[in-house]
Amino acid sequence: MNFTLHIWRQENARAKGHFETYKVENISAECSFLEMLDILNEQLLNDHITHPVCFDNDCREGICGMCGLYINGRPHGNDDGITTCQLHMRKFNDGDDIWIEPWRAKAFPVIRDLVVDRTAFDKIIQAGGYVSTTTGGVPDANAILIPKHKADQAMDAAACIGCGACVAACKNASAMLFVSAKVSHLALLPQGQVEAADRVKKMVCKMDELGFGACTNTYACEAECPKQIKRQNIARMNRQWIAAAFGRDRKEN
Repeated sequence: MNFTLHIWRQENARAKGHFETYKVENISAECSFLEMLDILNEQLLNDHITHPVCFDNDCREGICGMCGLYINGRPHGNDDGITTCQLHMRKFNDGDDIWIEPWRAKAFPVIRDLVVDRTAFDKIIQAGGYVSTTTGGVPDANAILIPKHKADQAMDAAACIGCGACVAACKNASAMLFVSAKVSHLALLPQGQVEAADRVKKMVCKMDELGFGACTNTYACEAECPKQIKRQNIARMNRQWIAAAFGRDRKEN
């Protein structure tokens, strides 16, 4: 398979970026998208054309959330429930033009080419996405009984890998789906309810401080999330934030 790649190149956050066009040939249909970029980079190095295209990656198994490219107008490309590293070239047609960009968000400044700085997510977690209450020794796993529906909801929310696709998909660059997933998976469990009010206030305030936009309920975040995190988490976080703002305790059912 042969492709024409239009790739965003940018030296750093202050430089003016632009698209550059490259051609890759004889790409296997079973090749992953990142492997295809590896082949392109080998070609660029061997031909001494320019420096390799910079892009984020790590596990290449859809687990770590490191990879994240805006491909033909969609975060992670033209498939559902996947990360960029799980996208394969069989999803494209031979001869296709492919447009590749970094995440576009004020809170995710470009480091170089397709790599963006996503430490804003780390700062949100540091603001309150943890349990710090002293609880004594570690109890047996079944000592605290948790209803199955709550455990299932908490596990579903905890599946968020923090890739940033929700931000890239949102017209406002909102991080509400990410933050709500991190708030929900702790707030649904008894261990996380002691600090629930402080947690939601601190994490939402930090999200706003870092320059993420507001949610306008277009549901693009849910549609493009590789782990299919549900928008109901946003509603749960909003309820918790309102309750915390008015000094009321709220336990989620």
